[in-house]
Amino acid sequence: MFKALVLDQVDGKTVATVRDLEVSELPDEPILVDVDYSSINYKDGLAITGAGRIVSQFPMVPGIDLAGTVVESSSAELSVGDSIIMTGWSVGERFWGGLSEKARLKSEWCVPLPKGMTSHDAMVIGTAGLTAMLCVMALEEAGVTPESGEIVVSGAAGGVGSIALRLLAALNYKAVAITGRADTKDYLISIGASRVISRESMQEPAKPLEKQLWAGAIDTVGDTILARILAETQYGGAVAACGLAGGYKLPSTVMPFILRNVRLQGVDSVMCPKTRRTIAWQRLQQLLSSEDLAEMSQTISLEEVPAYAEKIIKGQVRGRTLVKLTNSR
Repeated sequence: MFKALVLDQVDGKTVATVRDLEVSELPDEPILVDVDYSSINYKDGLAITGAGRIVSQFPMVPGIDLAGTVVESSSAELSVGDSIIMTGWSVGERFWGGLSEKARLKSEWCVPLPKGMTSHDAMVIGTAGLTAMLCVMALEEAGVTPESGEIVVSGAAGGVGSIALRLLAALNYKAVAITGRADTKDYLISIGASRVISRESMQEPAKPLEKQLWAGAIDTVGDTILARILAETQYGGAVAACGLAGGYKLPSTVMPFILRNVRLQGVDSVMCPKTRRTIAWQRLQQLLSSEDLAEMSQTISLEEVPAYAEKIIKGQVRGRTLVKLTNSR
């Protein structure tokens, strides 16, 4: 027997309970993993609380991230004893996920845990950090260098934003944090922001073109904030957009693109090809130390997950929240 968080629908509402399961109840996939850690992302919060239409079928074990050790394998790609990371691929949405002491997975969903990285640190990074790294890579590929100017990061106190700030600082970029929480200013400065600006100032409707301020941007919010960032991006700049916490609309014009040669690059980590995500994980290991990650994380038990899911969708959690699973009994 092992413990897992299971979501059910009762009278049209999502109910989350921690229960004991048998290994035989897991989906029929070729890899069985003992899960060391999972984490709670914004998407997990939506799934667990039922606030968003994330889960496609019930019952469902949520958790879009996990790190652990292979204990059974019928795949040539992975062997017993291998340490792996799994993020994305609709796990925790369409397939049973990581908020469980054991999980069955497809081998193509898994990447090797980089040498020198622990399962704990991998889950501090998680989907949020992988997304942040892919955003930074998108800016690099667009020709944005530390010498180009300031990089603005929206939703900076969240998981993607926090790790993006740390990565940008490690690569010698000057990063500006946007946040709606004044009490996070010292935290944001401590993890790499050169300065902090208010979310309210960025929510003012933008003209088609504003003063050129940013060499690049990592946007996790969308809607009016993304529109203003685009209007303020300097000639030849690039914006990596990876989230829609503030809305899915884009009240902008084509003028930043055709008059300032601005690039808007969408970034997805869910279906990101395995080769590219493996490169991203290797870079994450090189750029982030355990000390860096300790400043932006907290660890909870499986039983605490439902309460933290409520907090995360209300914007009451900063940084990353890990869930310890191995030996959690």
